[in-house]
Amino acid sequence: MADTAASLKLTTDGAMKLLNAAMAKARDMKVPQCIAVVDNGGHLLAFARMDGAYALSVDTALMKAMTAASYGVPTGEIAAGVDIKLAIATQGKRINLPGGLPVIVDGHVIGGIGVGSGTGEQDRQVANAALGQLAGAKTF
Repeated sequence: MADTAASLKLTTDGAMKLLNAAMAKARDMKVPQCIAVVDNGGHLLAFARMDGAYALSVDTALMKAMTAASYGVPTGEIAAGVDIKLAIATQGKRINLPGGLPVIVDGHVIGGIGVGSGTGEQDRQVANAALGQLAGAKTF
C-alpha cells in the first residue's frame, strides 16, 4: 500500500466558474440564491448572495456545501436519524437540507457547492447546473 496518493484540487478559477454558472441558472429560474463553493476540506472558495436572496440562507448554503464536500454525497439524501445525530455532533455544521452537491472529478471529491433560498428542488437544480459547466464533474 502506498504512503501517498495523487489528488485533484478545486482552484479559485474553478470555484468562480461554478459560482457564475449557478448564478446564471438562478437568474434564468428567477430565484435569487445564496451560493457557496468550498474545497474538499470545507473551506470557502467563493460565495455570492444574489439580490433578493434570504439573509439566513447565507449560513445554510455554506453548511450544505461543507456537508456535501465532507461526505461526498448530495445533501437531502443522508439517512433519517443519522442526519440529526450529525447536526448535533457537529454543532449544526452538517445539515441534510437539499441543495448541497459534492464536486467530484475523476472519482475525487474536490469540493462542494451549496445553494439556498429557493425550494430544496430549486436549490439542487441550480447546484447541478453549475456542476454541468465544470469539465469532468459528475452531475446529479
